[in-house]
Amino acid sequence: MALAQERIYTIDDIYALPEGQRAELIDGKMYMMAPPKTIHQRLVSKLGQKIANYIDSKGGDCEVFPAPFAVFLNEDDKNYVEPDISVICDKTKLDDKGCNGAPDWVIEITSPSDPQRDYGIKLFKYRTAGVREYWVVNPMKETVTVFDMEKEEKSNQYDFDDTISSCIYEDLKINIASLLA
Repeated sequence: MALAQERIYTIDDIYALPEGQRAELIDGKMYMMAPPKTIHQRLVSKLGQKIANYIDSKGGDCEVFPAPFAVFLNEDDKNYVEPDISVICDKTKLDDKGCNGAPDWVIEITSPSDPQRDYGIKLFKYRTAGVREYWVVNPMKETVTVFDMEKEEKSNQYDFDDTISSCIYEDLKINIASLLA
């Protein structure tokens, strides 16, 4: 008896989804995305604003893009993600569809439905694609896990009450609790 083969999806399948339906594509496997909760959107808004304000105050060239924003991690049609926040410093990666290649900094806000995707599959994909810094913000546990992809020894977990230093912007310090106050 032959085993049933799992379908391999492509970016064309993402674009063929009904209006309003969002999904990510990792190695040809489609992951449907539920509408975000209010805390999720609040975190995306506040963090994105804090980072953008910092970059602007330093006269930086990097840009902050909140989801939904397409990131094509690999030069193939089987990987498409929408990080909650993407910080992109190399303008040559940007076109009218999104980012082609790895953002410099990615922040994911975990959802109750599948937090392990952010800690496992996406961590691996972001690391191998060349993301320099990756944060997983868990509003249920009120923790932030920071992965410094350039200096592994700096990866650490923080509480919302802690002041967290960015890895790519050493003088940028973020306290999640104060952002939400």
